[in-house]
Amino acid sequence: MDWYALFVEASKEDYVHQHLCLDFDKSVLNSIVPKRRLTERKAGKVHHVLKNLFPGYVLVNTQMSNNIYSKVTAIPRVIKILSSGSYYTQIEEKEILPILKLVGDGGILDYSKIYLENSRVIVKSGPLKGMEGMINRLDRRKNRAKILINFLNTSRLIDVGIEILDIIDN
Repeated sequence: MDWYALFVEASKEDYVHQHLCLDFDKSVLNSIVPKRRLTERKAGKVHHVLKNLFPGYVLVNTQMSNNIYSKVTAIPRVIKILSSGSYYTQIEEKEILPILKLVGDGGILDYSKIYLENSRVIVKSGPLKGMEGMINRLDRRKNRAKILINFLNTSRLIDVGIEILDIIDN
């Protein structure tokens, strides 16, 4: 089975995901809406929120056929299945594998625990462990890291939540 990206109306990703789960058996089509956990400060209080990793997209894993294509595009709020010329184009394995590794089975990119040693980032645990090369920038005040992800042949900088365990400056 291959991965495809559905382009959906803004803020309707979960709605489309629910319809896909109702209309298809998991052995035929599996869908995820990748999310990331972030901290936000409002009125002096820290809140933990979930935001879409790729707003406007739902990822589906299926063996695409004309029948499945017709059923998926008939779901309300689905604009189209992304393509490059033909009716649908699969997401390349080199793009989807890092995304699936980051979000895990639950579809949520959770916090990574990191150490800062001089200007070097060491990931102790979490989804970014072993993927330190993706980290582009850190925001210590907001407890966020900007990571570089290739998705649909474009590079995107995405904010992800981190937990800074210790800062060591020599």
